[in-house]
Amino acid sequence: MSNTLQPSVDPTQGLPNLQDYEQARRDFSWDGARDALDGLPGGAGLNIAHEAVDRHAAGPRAGETALRWLGRDGTRRDIAYAELADATSRLANVLDDLGVQPGEVVASLLGRVPELFVTALGTLKHRSVFCPLFSAFGPEPVGQRLRLGDIRVLVTTPTFYRRKIAAQRDALPGLAHVLLVGEPAAVEPLLGDGVSDFRALLAAADPAWTIPPTDPEDPAVLHFTSGTTGTPKGAVLVHDAAVGHHHTGRVVLDLHPCDVFWCTADPGWVTGTSYGILAPLIHGVTIICDEGDLAAERWYRVLQDERVNVWYTAPTALRMLMRSGSDLPHDYDLSHLRFAASVGEPLDPEAVVWSAEAYGRPVHDNWWQTETGGIMIANFRALEVRPGSMGRPIPGIDASILRRDDAGNVLFDDDGTAIEADIDEPGELALRPGWPSMFRSYLGEEERYAKCFRGGWYLSGDLARRDADGWFWFVGRGDDVIKSAGHLIGPFEVESALLEHPAVAEAGVIGVPDEIAGQLVRALVTVQPGYEPTPELARELVGFARTRLGAVAAPRTIGFVDALPKNRSGKVVRRILRARELGLPEGDTSTLEEGA
Repeated sequence: MSNTLQPSVDPTQGLPNLQDYEQARRDFSWDGARDALDGLPGGAGLNIAHEAVDRHAAGPRAGETALRWLGRDGTRRDIAYAELADATSRLANVLDDLGVQPGEVVASLLGRVPELFVTALGTLKHRSVFCPLFSAFGPEPVGQRLRLGDIRVLVTTPTFYRRKIAAQRDALPGLAHVLLVGEPAAVEPLLGDGVSDFRALLAAADPAWTIPPTDPEDPAVLHFTSGTTGTPKGAVLVHDAAVGHHHTGRVVLDLHPCDVFWCTADPGWVTGTSYGILAPLIHGVTIICDEGDLAAERWYRVLQDERVNVWYTAPTALRMLMRSGSDLPHDYDLSHLRFAASVGEPLDPEAVVWSAEAYGRPVHDNWWQTETGGIMIANFRALEVRPGSMGRPIPGIDASILRRDDAGNVLFDDDGTAIEADIDEPGELALRPGWPSMFRSYLGEEERYAKCFRGGWYLSGDLARRDADGWFWFVGRGDDVIKSAGHLIGPFEVESALLEHPAVAEAGVIGVPDEIAGQLVRALVTVQPGYEPTPELARELVGFARTRLGAVAAPRTIGFVDALPKNRSGKVVRRILRARELGLPEGDTSTLEEGA
């Protein structure tokens, strides 16, 4: 599974934006990257919405499609850049008329609908802070985030309002306005007491809006990310993030003019905002927004019929597509698909190799976090792909692996210099701070934010290793890594090996206490249809893993479960798995899938 895959560059589809990686790193500067954007007229600063919408609407792309919405029922709607500029300006005026001040927070609790894009970009035009909330959250996590973020305005639907907001409205004194998106028959019974009709307000609003001067350091987006405790963290990004979105869209996602781009992430998550809305629009391409759920035939039909050039998806989705077989993709014309990438969790080597066989090109893994605001390490279109590796740092980012002690603390010399790990030695993945999309704070938690930086590094909390050629390999979250008999074992590597066995549908690996070794590796797996979770299969899986990983890293025990605890983006939440196995408190469970 670890064989290198050569670049699949078809010159008929245009040359890669990044062709010479080493030269790009030598020549790059963030000041130069800023010069690639227009900035507000008259030198009035930098505003993300201007770069994503207004500058295109004022130029030759005004009539080109910015957003193509595919409804669950087959409805298809194209929204041009000029139309998007009109709608977002109207929303900025609505917010102004409601008395919303720059810096106050406007949240969305919507599915994949055009109004979500209007809310995000209109809020940014107004210089308020946009906060996406995942529509599948229940009442408790929604209310918790509304309180933590001191949300002033919420844009949602009548159904979500009745189910998740109405009963706790009195406990949300900061929530001054709720704007409902829906048909009049559903909206009208709920109007009053700070509840208004989103579409009616937009229709009555002035379509003319001049974006006020915007400092690049003005807050722009608030993302809540789960913590190991019961309190989510609110990561604040600024308008300068537009520089990072444009840069990574160009060199990582290889966006070209007139591309059709599809990011399958829900806009309620950071990937769905940074790369489902902002980065592609800053490049002036056409975004596909599909309201429908994941189904192999539907997704391949979207890729074919919409002639998608660049596709950004998640490992969980790819594994689900793998289950539909390698033959199905060949029933569709995917020849226009130039580049495919994945993020959200590490992409196992098996999926990379499978994608190369099924699509004629590998899916390229990359790594970043909510806190980084954008892609930091990636597999690039013009470079070879090493299945299982998250790639190399993007131009402008300096990354390293820092040595940690047995307690998980990064080690520093007496002069405060961090000790870097040896080649292939697992350690903490760290980045030199200062890139534009880097988060500027945890909302209301200065001390927590300060702990993320030490000795001139941003400490990611993720463990990784770096090979002799400079490729980075994910090992696990710092609190996921298993320390057994003096060895550091990354759960991802063990899970990837188990997934190669035909009986394994999903795997989650944790460490369990042991008096002698400290921890032992335990795997919890779900089985494929046609297989029975028997003691004989458990022994077979242990032996299978040993042949691939050796006795040290292979699981000592295998347990079978009906389902693994996963968040709503499909990532196995190992801390929850560990807590359930050991009878410990589960902490924040708001992002788990229903029933997980």
